[in-house]
Amino acid sequence: MKLKSLFLSLLLAVPALSFAQEIGIQTYSLRNQLPDDPEKYYNMIADWGIRAIEGGGMYGMSQEKYDQVFRENNLRIIGVGADYNQLLRDPAPIIAEAKKHGAKYATCYWIPHQEGPISLDEIKVATALFNEVGKTFKEEEITLLYHPHGYEFSPAGKGVVLDWMLDNAENFAFNMDIFWVKMGGGDPLKIMKKHKGKFPILHMKDRQIGTPNSMDGRADVETNVVLGTGDVGLAKIIKEAQKQGTEYLVIEDESSRSVEQIPQSVAFIQSILK
Repeated sequence: MKLKSLFLSLLLAVPALSFAQEIGIQTYSLRNQLPDDPEKYYNMIADWGIRAIEGGGMYGMSQEKYDQVFRENNLRIIGVGADYNQLLRDPAPIIAEAKKHGAKYATCYWIPHQEGPISLDEIKVATALFNEVGKTFKEEEITLLYHPHGYEFSPAGKGVVLDWMLDNAENFAFNMDIFWVKMGGGDPLKIMKKHKGKFPILHMKDRQIGTPNSMDGRADVETNVVLGTGDVGLAKIIKEAQKQGTEYLVIEDESSRSVEQIPQSVAFIQSILK
């Protein structure tokens, strides 16, 4: 009975503890390296201590070789892309790709719109689409995600366009890129706290101090710096992700220095998670 009481006490204490997060990588970070030598760079990802892959790609490898590299390095695909126009036409190929890899998530990274900030009407159309096709994804045990890209922060009512989407997201969640949210003038930490539980994946990306905001979803990729050295405020965001049970902290470094920076960024995340 004493042992049972101790077990129950520990079980009840769990909500007060932090949830475990896994560090992942978006392979766009190595878009200039993977095509030249995919085996080398997939091995390198594993050497960095990363096992969760968002994106992936065979880059000329045979299926047999690709499977071997992933198996030997204990790598796995946790998320695939979900092109907006494909979602409009037919989500089936996206679902098939996710199921092929055993991926739980499919992310739409961009909503087609005129150059500059997206309008509230356009975000309403996109939200309706995501809610509708999101039902189909749920039936296949896949979660459809949207990746804010900085153009969703034009004023709308008492808030911004993204607020409307967050408030009305029923059958999809968010893969929030904290760099782009910051670029658009948003506060990633405040957004997370206001909409708890809607961020199973975060794109971990820091911004060079002094970088001006932009609301068109465009930025100089060289402003991507080692995590923890920029102005995004990553430490508090990681702590909030722990509280909320965010599943994956996915590093996306678009700079030309990504190979050098990513191991430093992994070390920073690990230091906060400890």
